Amino acid sequence: MSKKMWDISPTLHPGLPVWPGDTPYQSETTWEIANGCPVKVSKISMSSHTGAHCDAPSHYGVNAKAIDEVALDAYIGACRVIDLQGTRVVQPEQLTAHLNQIPARVLLRTYTTTPQQWDDQFPCISAAAIHLLAEHGVQLIGIDSPSLDPQDSKTLDAHHAVEKHGMAILEGIVLDEISAGDYELIALPLKFAGLDASPVRAILRSLIA
Repeated sequence: MSKKMWDISPTLHPGLPVWPGDTPYQSETTWEIANGCPVKVSKISMSSHTGAHCDAPSHYGVNAKAIDEVALDAYIGACRVIDLQGTRVVQPEQLTAHLNQIPARVLLRTYTTTPQQWDDQFPCISAAAIHLLAEHGVQLIGIDSPSLDPQDSKTLDAHHAVEKHGMAILEGIVLDEISAGDYELIALPLKFAGLDASPVRAILRSLIA
């Protein structure tokens, strides 16, 4: 019996909300199956932070690793989805009840339904909460919002807390249909040379068939 699978990636399409001022998703067909051409080929334009994506350390750290240089083990393996619907800033006290035998990856569900328009007050996480997770061996932190830090942050406290502990970041996932509990996460970044992030096809699988 195969394991159950859940796709936690938003569909990439024109009109997908992006960070204000960032590159919107666009696609264009360059070759069509017609007039002797046997294939269809397209080109795409988008930000490296489109949809579900992994931030590289170079996104928030000077002379830090680009996405093609990061170790991949953090992006695949057992994870815990923690349901914190309605939370605007995740704090340590909201996580303490979920730390028993916690896996190395944590995904935070903050939305009941992922908004279809840009939310400039999107949920985020405090640096103190990230320090707590790191103390319990967490190697990757994921969230169903565009960023770990608030939109207007200039200090990026959450990102730099991740940097301090050598953790990985997964942002922009969709957890609308996902119940709290433990799963297997697969969210491998593409090998873009020198880039600060990579879109991913993030999925969850049940731990048992």
